[in-house]
Amino acid sequence: MIKLHVLASGSTGNAVFLRCGGTKLLVDAGISPRRIKMSLASVGEAIDDIDGVLITHEHHDHVKGLLNLSKKYRLPVYTRPGTWQGLSCRDLIPEDCRRIAGDSFDIGEVKVEAFPLSHDANEPAGYNVYYRSRKLSIATDLGFVTDSVKKALACSDVMVFESNHDLDLLRQGSYPWYLKRRIMSNRGHLSNVDAGWTLARLDRKNHTQVFLAHLSQENNRPEIAEQTVRGILEEQGLAVGKDIELHLTYPDRIASLGHIFSEEE
Repeated sequence: MIKLHVLASGSTGNAVFLRCGGTKLLVDAGISPRRIKMSLASVGEAIDDIDGVLITHEHHDHVKGLLNLSKKYRLPVYTRPGTWQGLSCRDLIPEDCRRIAGDSFDIGEVKVEAFPLSHDANEPAGYNVYYRSRKLSIATDLGFVTDSVKKALACSDVMVFESNHDLDLLRQGSYPWYLKRRIMSNRGHLSNVDAGWTLARLDRKNHTQVFLAHLSQENNRPEIAEQTVRGILEEQGLAVGKDIELHLTYPDRIASLGHIFSEEE
């Protein structure tokens, strides 16, 4: 059994729950432990059962709940060495909870691979999680999709992938210019157009489930993200809903794929 629940996604907080057989992982802890616990309970899972927390990078919207989560539940926390260095709460996290996320490591029944992303953090990473014949990938907070990222994401069964902003909304919006420039830079965030073209050009399996993630609340709209990405995919001859199935994510509610694959698959 594989389940994926995007508990929260956006500039106010990010957290993704994965269950692969008996192994349960949390990717990022950018919302409170209380909210994580309540969200998991609503989908029939328990926070105490998490086998590991994977942190993508040290920005507040990805680690806001990490300190209290690690102290209260004593969960193993995995992240890259540079992220540990940049994490302001590092020394307050119980020492026995701290783990280094290597290029490849095992947690329970799954193999995890970390791959570098282009973002203005110390050592930001995306993660591939392998379980039996299935591959789940998470890559948000990236300003530019490098060849190594394309290779890392190739042939994923399920992806949580950034579609942060609409360029027109961003340019016309209220953000100061320095922030707009940062978001549009190669170390900022991925636009809807860039997300669409990346998905269209990736090597892929016959059917891929994609969660469009980390949507900006001011510089994007769920319907714009979906329409833009869908339009590019269809222009490139892909059947949305068959070749690639798109799912939206939200800052204030769960987006789920339950029982993505059965044990027999």
